[in-house]
This record gives sequence, C-alpha cells and structure tokens, in this order.
Amino acid sequence: QALRQISQRTISTATRRQLENRVSESQKLFQEDNGLPVHLKGGAKDALLYRTTTGLAVCGTIYALYYLLLSSMPKKPN
Repeated sequence: QALRQISQRTISTATRRQLENRVSESQKLFQEDNGLPVHLKGGAKDALLYRTTTGLAVCGTIYALYYLLLSSMPKKPN
C-alpha cells in the first residue's frame, strides 16, 4: 500500500510539472505584442475555427433573411 501511495505521488507531481511548463509557454505566446487579436494568437487552428464560425454566422443570417423575405410576400391565389 505504501508503494502505491509513493507511485501515485510521483505520477501526480510529474503531471503538475508538465502543466506548469505548458502554462508559462502559453502565457508568453498570448501576451506577446504581435498585433493579432487574442482569439487568433493560437495559430492556424484558431484562424480556421474563426473563419468557419464567421462563415456559418453569415450563411445563417442570409438564410434567415431569405425566409423572412419569402414569408412576407403574399401568396398567389390558385
């Protein structure tokens, strides 16, 4: 049982050290002044997500306006 506690402490300590190192690297990346907005400082993945979200929002707005226009037109009698 003592061996299990020691191994768990070692694993949890090693995991914490890795997280601390990643956090400091991320802080340096996001705090550097390179003229990019925060939501794009993550690189190509962030840019792709941003463009996809913007595209979906624009398409959704156009779709809603189209159906709003379509529903505002009077129906033709048969």
